[in-house]
Amino acid sequence: MKKFHILIVLALCCSSFKAQTYIQNVTVADVIHKKMVPAQTVVINNGVISTIKSSKQIKIPKNSKVINGEGKYLIPGMTDAHIHFFQSGGLYTRPDALDLRKHVPYEEEISRGHENMKNFLQYYLKTGITSVIDPGATYNFLNLRDLLKKNNNLPSVYMSGPLITTYEPEVFKNLNKDEPFKLTLTPEDARKFVQEQLPYKPDFIKIWYIVLGDAQKKKEEAKKLEPVIKTTIEEAHKNNLKAAVHAAERFTAETAVLNGADYLVHNIEDEVISDDFVKLLQAKKVVLCPTLTVMDNYYDTYGQKKEYNTYELENSDPKSIGSMYDLKHLENSSDSTLIKKYKTRFNSSQIKSYVSKTDSIRRINLKKLAEGGVTIAAGTDAGNIGTQHATSFMDELKAMKESGMNNWQILQSATINPTKILNKEAQYGSIEAGKVADLVLLNGNPVDNLDYLTQIDTIFKNGQAFDPRTILKVTPEMLVQQQVNGYNARNIDAFLEPYAEDVELYMFPSKLLSKGKDAMRKSYESLFTTHPDLHCEVKQRIINLNSVIDKENVSGLKSNKKLEATAIYEFKNDKISKVYFLY
Repeated sequence: MKKFHILIVLALCCSSFKAQTYIQNVTVADVIHKKMVPAQTVVINNGVISTIKSSKQIKIPKNSKVINGEGKYLIPGMTDAHIHFFQSGGLYTRPDALDLRKHVPYEEEISRGHENMKNFLQYYLKTGITSVIDPGATYNFLNLRDLLKKNNNLPSVYMSGPLITTYEPEVFKNLNKDEPFKLTLTPEDARKFVQEQLPYKPDFIKIWYIVLGDAQKKKEEAKKLEPVIKTTIEEAHKNNLKAAVHAAERFTAETAVLNGADYLVHNIEDEVISDDFVKLLQAKKVVLCPTLTVMDNYYDTYGQKKEYNTYELENSDPKSIGSMYDLKHLENSSDSTLIKKYKTRFNSSQIKSYVSKTDSIRRINLKKLAEGGVTIAAGTDAGNIGTQHATSFMDELKAMKESGMNNWQILQSATINPTKILNKEAQYGSIEAGKVADLVLLNGNPVDNLDYLTQIDTIFKNGQAFDPRTILKVTPEMLVQQQVNGYNARNIDAFLEPYAEDVELYMFPSKLLSKGKDAMRKSYESLFTTHPDLHCEVKQRIINLNSVIDKENVSGLKSNKKLEATAIYEFKNDKISKVYFLY
């Protein structure tokens, strides 16, 4: 019997030993004390950080899994503290803001959102974001959250149910378990709708505190609705749930905080805040998420000025990005009057002045809040039109930098601070023994330059190491759409990225036009330079085994005529290896 017990102990020890990973000779980012600690070895055991010591003090057993961290920087996994899975980031995702349902029915957006949640999470993971907070989902997405929890290789998801709202757009009504809003105008409604969410086990409750009209009317409406806000927060707290509130005006935010709100999901944009307001948030230990860039993405989209950089084009969902270029050819559709009206309006001096003013207020307020000791959590409001899942995070961090926050403050806002929203700071957010091993190994120091946050060597989720290049399964359709997006953006690097180094271009059936990526670069660089209005509209796409066939209309050529063409793409080793053109 003793031998049997000894064998069990040995087996357990061996199992534990096999689960150990050593990240050796790495510089560790201590986000609590804001310092970089060089020459450390971090030991991960069964998904948890077990030891952090000077590399000189740790002897690594033979046959252990060792990751060389020399010259690299280890940071905690990041969190986007404000996203929405019921929104794709594409053009058709908010018909209440821009109604293009004639072209893409909203039911298609809903269905695609469900199908894409896992993919979006993989995009987040590959960009170093190991947790996301969704303040405003649906009952169907709460069910999806539970299904995806079984997968240890995806970011952690914290999600509220439908928004308890004081205003509901018509397009979102009567969608049953796909409805993201619950119109709540009385304290009785508030209690009812909080209780309705409980069986779905939301991680918190979210309020959309919307008031309409001029400044005076807004204040009157905010006061009138205060009992609804108060009751919702009380009912959430009674059920051990935090309360998050959308309140973009100072008076709605102050009302929410005085009634117990825990998390403000936006910055104040209607006025420069007072020192007393800062002290109130600090005293109440309220966490605030600034979301500096989301509204500008709407305005730039409407004005057809939205531009994505190479990082975004290569690391965002291609279909969502691709839809953003549809406005170009939709100008000739049945909605041409609406689209042209938006384009004119959002390029007007009046809108430019308004945008400049609100941007300035947000940034002044963020600096005051950060300097006043308020906990700031970085979040993007990703999913809204133009704000892409995962890649929008870098734009948001850079906007925070432009507001006056330093890189250590920004790193804290992306790592340890979001954990305080839901009291998870004992488990996540910093590199300490006993915490879950959600980590990101970088090739440079992000405190020197935030761009190093995109230079990822390895990602650790629950202690498991991932090469960011292999997290997401690339499909032929994704590659084709990615190069279409690069083409429409006239971004040569993003356009060429999906192609093999020895790619061959043919005029169908067999006339060789060019061979190799260098030859493609020369010809397409010239094309993009001389044709600034170049645009490809995919009219039809057929996916057949290892090939994709696109029927295309190309506009913006010197002839001012649309060129109708068919392109046949073939693939090898997850790259486009051959293209056949038919004109």
